[in-house]
Amino acid sequence: MAKIDIMGLDPSRTVVVATGNPHKVTEIEAILSEVLPDVRFVALGELGDFPDPVENGADFFENALIKARAAVDETGLPMAIADDSGLCVDALDGAPGIFSARWAGEHGNDDANNDKLERLMADVPDEKRGARFHSTVVLVRGDEVLRGDGDCEGTIGHERRGGNGFGYDPLFLPADTPGKTMAELSPAEKNAISHRFHALEDLAAKL
Repeated sequence: MAKIDIMGLDPSRTVVVATGNPHKVTEIEAILSEVLPDVRFVALGELGDFPDPVENGADFFENALIKARAAVDETGLPMAIADDSGLCVDALDGAPGIFSARWAGEHGNDDANNDKLERLMADVPDEKRGARFHSTVVLVRGDEVLRGDGDCEGTIGHERRGGNGFGYDPLFLPADTPGKTMAELSPAEKNAISHRFHALEDLAAKL
């Protein structure tokens, strides 16, 4: 990722996106630029190599806020946005929730996480396989904290399908795309129904 000189940015017109993923910046910019038209969105990873904060919040909001405030502290810029998201399964009392990325023990091990989900859901009947991806997006702007929340409703499939996406996408069947897992959707199709999309729309309505 190309680096940007922080000193060359206008602090009043820059929002740091607490991510190293340029695609996430593009997704956020596409929605929020309509309500923040003169603002430049830059990924934290473009501004330097910063340590990941400890995400020890009790819920999605607290973890997103930890990441956004860390981005402000690390860069010295007054505005930052971060999101926290995860899969919430009804039959598992909302698990894995905020622990989605590290549910099976190793952070980001998608295969192990999906193995665990398949194992725990093996005997759950179709009518009780409801689930949703949830996202909470937080914008820190000086002393102000704004949040947006969004869900993508669906069910847990019986087998993994599709080569797109990541995480639990191969097992998640969105209600908006009957018969297709999230991993069988194109990036554009996924973005149009995603939990982050809905959370960003919720946040945009408050700006």
